[in-house]
Amino acid sequence: MSVVRTCDMKQKEVINVCDGSRLGYICDMEIDTKSGKVVSIIIPGPGRVFCMFGSDKEYKIKWSDILQIGEDLILVDVDPKEALVDC
Repeated sequence: MSVVRTCDMKQKEVINVCDGSRLGYICDMEIDTKSGKVVSIIIPGPGRVFCMFGSDKEYKIKWSDILQIGEDLILVDVDPKEALVDC
């Protein structure tokens, strides 16, 4: 079993393999409190800083869309237009 800490996840850049775009860095996660499992990761949208200032959009990526968690990168396979949602 491989274990990754939340603080380590926030330091990895998220790359979309669908189009090669750099989505950014994780700022938050959604966790199912009943199961204790991560449901999705949240990444600030274009023009958004620290999940607080700027655009009112963010990328919400389901845990099942994560292909691989590497040492420096997290590879995801998503349609960026569908993953970009209102905050």
